[in-house]
Amino acid sequence: MKTLATALRLFLLLSVLTGLAYPLAVTGLAQLAFPHQAHGSLIERQGRVVGSELIGQAFSSPGYFWGRPSAAGYDAAASTGSNLGPTNPALLARVAAELARLRAANPEAQGPIPVDLVTTSASGLDPDISVDGALYQVPRVARARGLEVERVRRLVEQHIESPSLGVLGEPRLNVLALNLALDAL
Repeated sequence: MKTLATALRLFLLLSVLTGLAYPLAVTGLAQLAFPHQAHGSLIERQGRVVGSELIGQAFSSPGYFWGRPSAAGYDAAASTGSNLGPTNPALLARVAAELARLRAANPEAQGPIPVDLVTTSASGLDPDISVDGALYQVPRVARARGLEVERVRRLVEQHIESPSLGVLGEPRLNVLALNLALDAL
């Protein structure tokens, strides 16, 4: 009985420490040190939340840059990859459909279609595209908005983010930030 009482007290103590005190302390520190990130890295325009820097959105209008396809339908509550292997017929059919859609929407684009525009990310929520992915879309976006191609290209170049810590990953563009800058032109 004494062992059971000791175990129960230890269980309650550890439950309070790890289930209550630690999460509250970490949340409090995050709120103090990184308030923007702790609140989801939300982007506001005119007092209204338009999205998050961390979660991709579905843009389908020709006047906007399009992000990566999403296996999760851009639903943050359903984050998932497709988990389809490279020889899976469903994956091959989806990629072929994406290729056809991009070729039809971007007839003046030159060169091969960047792979990130036809493949999903592991989370299905990637907010970024490659520099090549953005540049591929420049002619379509410029045409749809009645802008000069060079002006849209300069906007893309202004929004290129460097690899994290200078070495992790590739240069990239946040699609929401780029589209908001496009709207501001």
